[in-house]
Amino acid sequence: MQHKTIGEQRRQLLKWTAAGVVATGANAILPRLSAQTTPPPASEPIDWSLRLIDSTLKRKPDPTKFGVWGYPQGLYLFGQYLVYRRTGEQALLNYISAYVDTHVFESGELDIPIEALDNVLAANLLMPLYEETDNPRYKPAADKFRHRFDTYPRTTDGGFWHGNRTERASQLWLDGNYMAIPFLLRYGRTFGDSKYCNEEAVRQLLVYHEHLTSDRHGLLYHAFDESGKASWADPVTHHSAHFWCRAIGWYGMTLVDTLDVLPHDHEGRAELITILQELIAGLALYQDRPTGLWYQIVDQPELEGNWTETSSSSMFTYIIDVAIKRGYVARSYRAAAQHGYKGVMSRLSVGEDGLTNLTEICTGTNVGDLAWYLARPRMANDLHGLGAFLLMNEEWNTSVSSMKFHA
Repeated sequence: MQHKTIGEQRRQLLKWTAAGVVATGANAILPRLSAQTTPPPASEPIDWSLRLIDSTLKRKPDPTKFGVWGYPQGLYLFGQYLVYRRTGEQALLNYISAYVDTHVFESGELDIPIEALDNVLAANLLMPLYEETDNPRYKPAADKFRHRFDTYPRTTDGGFWHGNRTERASQLWLDGNYMAIPFLLRYGRTFGDSKYCNEEAVRQLLVYHEHLTSDRHGLLYHAFDESGKASWADPVTHHSAHFWCRAIGWYGMTLVDTLDVLPHDHEGRAELITILQELIAGLALYQDRPTGLWYQIVDQPELEGNWTETSSSSMFTYIIDVAIKRGYVARSYRAAAQHGYKGVMSRLSVGEDGLTNLTEICTGTNVGDLAWYLARPRMANDLHGLGAFLLMNEEWNTSVSSMKFHA
């Protein structure tokens, strides 16, 4: 890779576009691909995180049109932040701040109400932006998300409802852990509220686990309805019937991220590590041996119509990788992590247009029956997969916790 030439191009473009964020968003980093018209020599590894971001921002050059304030956008852009953290590419941070500023007003107000856990994940971007920039809007915006939990609806044992509307009332979705808890943890560390935020994180993880645990080697069901009214709720247990891959991935990532910041003497820490160990044992058991990937319905690889899914495979690889590095599980699981990483990397390709593609990503998915999960569209370059890949790949190559704002 021609580091000097590409670096000079980036610096020049940043000078040209210093006054306009939209211009800096993609164009300041796209020369990385355009300058490299032939593959790098075998001795020089490809930075697939940057390749993926370069391609994504070429497809979506305007951060003000990157989409709604949503959790897939937040997941992807936090992955992009981790790459900024490693590389110092200012254009990556500019793009993130321009997206956030499109939805967060100068007063700190958001352009949508905070009535679902899905509304919260993108708020993870507020704390690093607060630390990295001088823009005053990010602190009051973060405060609004934090204090929404003071009155946010809960089950009788304290679990956050997935959404504050009739069709989500009284429901715990495994996904909701990652929607809310990493934000609370980052908020607590940034603004001196760790006592509440740490306690809430542990409470949510344990309440969700109590309702969604199974006898299937540490796997967890997708959702629970305290009222039992949902069509998918078992009449006795009130949980759903299947082990959907990405829901488990959201929960597992929340576990390892929580353990990264939770004090070592916290009374809930040992129980969370035990849950994590049981989960990883199950993930290793159900990993597809030929590919290293994991199936849409995790525990039924032989099921007709079942398919290996990329975003969850990235998440599971991330979970196992972090757990090994932090000493939560034995190093014997390294083979599963390596096999998973290779499997995910096999889903990358470069198209005739020179852009990088990541394939076989399940689109956004509600709770449903078996046919519902199996028939979900398999997307290329869906933000669920791109974001999960970036988290996995940055941890794999840097071993720096995603809970840190600075490397």
